[in-house]
Amino acid sequence: MWIILNGFQEELPDKSTVSSVIRNNQEFEIHMIVELNHRFIHQKDYEATFLNEGDVLELIHPAFGG
Repeated sequence: MWIILNGFQEELPDKSTVSSVIRNNQEFEIHMIVELNHRFIHQKDYEATFLNEGDVLELIHPAFGG
């Protein structure tokens, strides 16, 4: 299936989860924000959140400091 990941088209296996995408892309930042189709996904839901064809997934790394 095809999704949009951080603005780029990405092919994923069927039944992929948010957690599997994070693992496969080595995105392990503790403060990372995950947005799926413009909705925040809590870290406790990553494993249970399955992706569908055409989804838009954003892995956002906030910049702290001042």
